[in-house]
Amino acid sequence: MLAHRLLPKIVKKRLRRLMRYGPPGVGRVRFGDFERTDPISRDFGYDRGTPIDRIYIERFLAEHASSIHGRTLEVVDDGYTARFGGSRTTQRDIVDLRPENTRATIVGDLTNLGAEWNDKFDAIVLTQTLHLIFDLQEAVSALFRLLKSGGTVLVTVPGLTPIDHHQEYETWYWSLTEASARRLFSDVFGADSTHIAVYGNVCSAVCFLEGIAAEELKPEMLHAQDHHFPVTIGICATKG
Repeated sequence: MLAHRLLPKIVKKRLRRLMRYGPPGVGRVRFGDFERTDPISRDFGYDRGTPIDRIYIERFLAEHASSIHGRTLEVVDDGYTARFGGSRTTQRDIVDLRPENTRATIVGDLTNLGAEWNDKFDAIVLTQTLHLIFDLQEAVSALFRLLKSGGTVLVTVPGLTPIDHHQEYETWYWSLTEASARRLFSDVFGADSTHIAVYGNVCSAVCFLEGIAAEELKPEMLHAQDHHFPVTIGICATKG
């Protein structure tokens, strides 16, 4: 204690700052609103604002927007190809299994479209869909087949994530890692044509699991990247 009293004020100030921002000691963690076994939201945070993974998905698409051009394909609707492709797109196709989707230009299973759809698309945007397909290798091979030479697929998949509580619960088969995403796509597209992006950190991962919305996080806590805590993984793969 005497040694502490003899320290210059500036050193004491820095020590206090380090103690405040360093990890708490054992038994001193304050759980606060997280001290419960139910998440704050069971709807990915939609009921509180923007889900954290949506921020990462749209950041990935914005970073690769120049690849969205010509004839494009998206699942269920063309929201992202229209938003990020804009006037660069010449035709925006929509594929859906459900015939009641009147906006769909192709009714069928993305992984099992006929040969007439081979080599048709300059860009395919597939967000948060691949993990709902059990045969991942077949799905990636189908994406490769549908693309024109030089065409690009932009895919996002979940890493650390809650599981859907509604209709997708029974078909939510996978969560991927950076390594598994790279292996899955590079085996088909080639290592040099496959690029992986990882979004998330321990704070945003915990908050996403709890259902906290992106607007509730400080920007520096939302956008810091730590590959050991992947919330969302983006894959950009080009057909040679």
